[in-house]
Amino acid sequence: MSYMLQQLNEEKVFKDPVHRYIHVRDSIIWDLIGTKEFQRLRRIRQLGTTFLTFHGAEHSRFSHSLGVYEIVRRIIKIFQGRPHWNNEERILCLAAALLHDIGHGPYSHSFEKVFNLDHEDFTQSIILGDTEVNSILKKADSDFPRKVSEVIAKTYENKLIVSMISSQIDADRMDYLLRDAYFTGVSYGQFDIERILRVMRPKEDQVVIKHSGMHAVEDYIMSRYQMYWQVYFHPVTRSAEVILSKILHRAKALHEEGYTFKLEPIHFVSLFNDDVDLDDYIKLDEGIIQFYFQAWQEEEDDILSDLCERFLNRRLFKYMEFNPNVHMEHWHRLYTYFVRAKIDPDYYLIVDSSSDLPYDFYRPGEEEERLPIHLLMKSGEYRELSRESTVVEAISGKKRTDHKLYYPSDLVERIEDQDLKRKISEILEL
Repeated sequence: MSYMLQQLNEEKVFKDPVHRYIHVRDSIIWDLIGTKEFQRLRRIRQLGTTFLTFHGAEHSRFSHSLGVYEIVRRIIKIFQGRPHWNNEERILCLAAALLHDIGHGPYSHSFEKVFNLDHEDFTQSIILGDTEVNSILKKADSDFPRKVSEVIAKTYENKLIVSMISSQIDADRMDYLLRDAYFTGVSYGQFDIERILRVMRPKEDQVVIKHSGMHAVEDYIMSRYQMYWQVYFHPVTRSAEVILSKILHRAKALHEEGYTFKLEPIHFVSLFNDDVDLDDYIKLDEGIIQFYFQAWQEEEDDILSDLCERFLNRRLFKYMEFNPNVHMEHWHRLYTYFVRAKIDPDYYLIVDSSSDLPYDFYRPGEEEERLPIHLLMKSGEYRELSRESTVVEAISGKKRTDHKLYYPSDLVERIEDQDLKRKISEILEL
């Protein structure tokens, strides 16, 4: 029997708080889970700095990746024997689901912005490069790593498989909404996944939903909307992200200036030099990052030391609502006042923006066209979701953006020049 089809002698199960059990019977999946690149995901939180807002949000990208795999496994069971489903691509689908996030770094999105990285590039490098993951995939077939990478990159020829892992209603989104809701303790992300899975059907180029399941999909889309604004874009979480990114910016700036660190940041050198080696990247996890933050509290540089202490001990920045169309003059005045008060505004006066589209159906000719969710009607025709659902129609294409200005209230309070302190406080209290 080929390695691609090889089964374990006994099924392995992971006890999971979201899906109850995650089942593994394929040898290749079990072996991929055991690689050092996949095990590294245990040391990277799924929600970055959100644990500083919702203390239960300590879950990892490891558990999320297993969850996405499990949802795809269940979808495949539903699809087997139906038109448009090719069971020869079952293992490809499962492997891509399992590995879709393997390139994420510590504190993923903040980390990527500072160092101008893209986790998707590293996902491709891990799958196609000299890694344990690649060697296992090649045992199945010499061309198998390429196929897995193409599914994750959304360039694979069978768009049905791509849509199962990456679309507007996919296994990735369904798992992270349920998992993140569970670990943050909120109810916003709850929806009837059992119902959605039962009404999923394979089509030539994407997964479609039986019309009878429309209301379950409406619930899913509203859950996603609420999770983004109540959890993912929470202003306290964003405050922690602002401080995190400024720590990394400061450390990089000091390195470029030739500053002598008490603890030389050897794990960051390739990042600081914009020449990131895959081996160096794989060695990075959140434990490493926090080790440096702990040490950098003792640095001679006051800004780096202060920011690290703030992050580790949750002394976060305060915030005010900020409208760029109205408040830019206030920001310019604050910038000048902060300089006079010897509070570096480049590190202590930050405007942060968040935006999201809860559902955006395909519009020909527009940038970032998104494949819509289609309903399978009783007549056999397909109808785009927002054409049938008044709930989804109401939010389709409506991009919501939120801006906040972050600042250290404790440093403002310590300003000795009372006139300057009053001027700053008057603006911040607007």
